[in-house]
Amino acid sequence: MKMPSVGILGTGKYVPERILSNEDLARMVDTNDEWIVTMTGMKERRIAAEHEATSDLAYEAAVRAIEAAGLTAEEIDLIMVCSVTPDMMFPSTACIVQERLGAKNAAAFDLSAACAGFIYGVATATSYIKTGMYKHVLVIGAETLSRITDYTDRNTCILFGDGAGAAVLGPVPEGRGFHSFELGADGRGSELLTLEGGGSRYPASMDTLEGKRHFIYMNGREVFKFAVRIMGSAAEEALAKAGKTKEDIDLLIPHQANIRIIQSAIDRLNLPAEKCMINIPKYANTSAASIPLALAEAVEEGRVKEGDTIVLVGFGGGLTWGAAVLTW
Repeated sequence: MKMPSVGILGTGKYVPERILSNEDLARMVDTNDEWIVTMTGMKERRIAAEHEATSDLAYEAAVRAIEAAGLTAEEIDLIMVCSVTPDMMFPSTACIVQERLGAKNAAAFDLSAACAGFIYGVATATSYIKTGMYKHVLVIGAETLSRITDYTDRNTCILFGDGAGAAVLGPVPEGRGFHSFELGADGRGSELLTLEGGGSRYPASMDTLEGKRHFIYMNGREVFKFAVRIMGSAAEEALAKAGKTKEDIDLLIPHQANIRIIQSAIDRLNLPAEKCMINIPKYANTSAASIPLALAEAVEEGRVKEGDTIVLVGFGGGLTWGAAVLTW
């Protein structure tokens, strides 16, 4: 039996209403708009309201993606929520979203691969669909990073924001959909980007609270060096697996971590700026939500056309990375 081609049937996004600008941050820590823009490309980021958790953002993006796919919630067979900021340790955020959607026929689980989570998620979904286990899989990247950001740390508080993006995957005509994936991990860099507190290694205590171990820690210099190297190479590996070249790319959708990292990938792939989706000035780094949020926005803006070759690529804590090549 021939395995079906698998592609994206619909996308959706959601961002909270509250905007935290560079000017706002300058009133909180020793920084300024010019420095932030020059170093990161970020102008503002969205912040979840007090009543909003990751599942709320994920739900809104999911509703839009299911509608765009022309499906009902009951037609979804599996829900994956890719996130490092789940509502709680358990139950999974995916189960919470499943109940709220009314997706009573869907299995559900969370996936943790940090900013590369969505790539890991669509790779997993594609495998499920190709084997015939499921037909329609909902993959959501959602984060409320503001809840784990230390707003007294000028090095990290400028970088992160909240948001969600979602995609429904399913069978597509032959020749369309995902052609290849490149996934990787290097645990030797696990200490470079981490949140230590709250797990079995460092359970919540007065010491973890006072030591700020429930906030993001990042060795910015080392993560930057890793990202500049891996973004371009992962995209090239995925292209080679798909039997395509840099010249075939119609649109690059990279993880929105830093404008200089994105530019390094553009340069390595010899792409004109108009062939890269960039929304980092509006949303900053939304981790696992970054790529699906940018993808959904590119679709909204008409930048993705039928038959286009799309490359998704990202990296994150773990250290992890992933790239995918698909024909829209």
